[in-house]
Amino acid sequence: MPAPRLLLPWLILLTMLGTTWFVWNHERQNARNELHAQFDFALRETVSRIDQRVAAYEQMLRGVQGLFATTPMTNRNAVRDYVETLGLDANFSGIQAITVIERVPSSDKAAHVAAMRRFGFTGYAIFPEGAREIYAPIIQREPDVKRDRTPIGFDAWADPVRRLAMQQARDSGLPAITGKLQLRIDKDADPIPGFIMYLPIFVPDQPRENVAQRRDHLIGWVSASFRMRDFMASLYGRPTPGLALAIYDDVTPSDAALMYGNAEAASRHPPASGNELRAREYMVVGGHTWMLTLATQAEFADHFASNSAFVIAVAGTGLSLSMALLAWFMITGRARALRLAAEMTRELRHMAQHDSLTGLPNRVLFSDRVQHELAYAKRHGERFAMIFFDLDKFKSINDNHGHAVGDMLLRQAAERLQKAVRASDTVSRIGGDEFVVLMGELVAANAALALAEKIRQAVRHPYSIDGRELTISCSVGVAIYPDDGDNEVALFKSADEAMYRAKEDGRDSIRLAA
Repeated sequence: MPAPRLLLPWLILLTMLGTTWFVWNHERQNARNELHAQFDFALRETVSRIDQRVAAYEQMLRGVQGLFATTPMTNRNAVRDYVETLGLDANFSGIQAITVIERVPSSDKAAHVAAMRRFGFTGYAIFPEGAREIYAPIIQREPDVKRDRTPIGFDAWADPVRRLAMQQARDSGLPAITGKLQLRIDKDADPIPGFIMYLPIFVPDQPRENVAQRRDHLIGWVSASFRMRDFMASLYGRPTPGLALAIYDDVTPSDAALMYGNAEAASRHPPASGNELRAREYMVVGGHTWMLTLATQAEFADHFASNSAFVIAVAGTGLSLSMALLAWFMITGRARALRLAAEMTRELRHMAQHDSLTGLPNRVLFSDRVQHELAYAKRHGERFAMIFFDLDKFKSINDNHGHAVGDMLLRQAAERLQKAVRASDTVSRIGGDEFVVLMGELVAANAALALAEKIRQAVRHPYSIDGRELTISCSVGVAIYPDDGDNEVALFKSADEAMYRAKEDGRDSIRLAA
């Protein structure tokens, strides 16, 4: 037997092992990049949610502030009726209370106390006691039904932390928040950190273009108090699993400055040894600086990481050895062996690039096609769309009918999606009940919206599974290159945020990236 033919099995083994290593390394790099992208997205999303919630609370306080442009501060019924219409428990669940505070010069203290007693507050007094040039007692607290509440007459001006924020709000005319403090309603030895947002109230129809005018025409403040724990629980959207978040009332972390930390999650899920991701972010909230620290835990990698690299390594090595042995035993039929090796290599590549349940391209292949589309669009000045959608209430189908039914529904949905898009488009399942479509050669945004509507209608048709008729819908977000992002991560973020807006607006709808 000629010596060159004996080298064929070794050549096959080395070639297939090399191919396995290349695919494995490519998948490993993609998984690492994906983990970093998910972490960066989670950090930006957390900051965005805090900003949105603070803005919502600010607008709520401005409504109370605007009320005093048409009614005096002593009109308690007007304030109470307005706060009841807000529905604090349902719409602003992070707030402990809304309070009205009157600015009382020392010369007017006796008259103020007498007036409050005439309103029916028998025994009313400003506390803590002591002579001060200015007093800022609470004259109304809403809702006034909780058992533990700040008593009427508490002088917030007497507390340096509260006074600093009140002065800042007065001089700027804008909302201002305090540093970390203990709310008056918390009596425990280890209280929950809190903060207060103040908005100034001025004499109506008087100028306040500068600091001097604002100080002269100040008559009080309206404020909202928060426990930091409840404030964070009221944020919009779902938290990303496996992340340890801490917020500090300072630019450097310390136990004294810690306002919030999901330490329970961190203790249950210790960091992945040597592989954790960490970041710090500084944000200005109501004229006050907070520092956020974010670190990944083992659950984060478990949730987002893919085991494709391990599967590729094991399957590729096994196939390599099998093919080498097969070539050895079929040395006389080497052409046939090489064809079989090529087919197995293609199968291996297909396994690495496609979702095992639906057969759709997975995140790895989709990312590769996005990069090709980006390069082509930048070179030719073209546009393309990324359409991100999530099946509404899919979890209830799994819970009520079992995962087997849920899997069959996902496969049927995938078939409908492939029929709905053009041959040149790419449909990918990126995890769970989340799908994304890459639509190239986009002439106008309307074309992307038309495809998104076609997808939404396709998903809404009833599904017949094991004698059951099931109906679902989807929430869709559309991002356009380069208007909504000039790279893969930015486009994913824009499309994902648009999809969440569709969910928050009632589901079964389409939103363009803002």
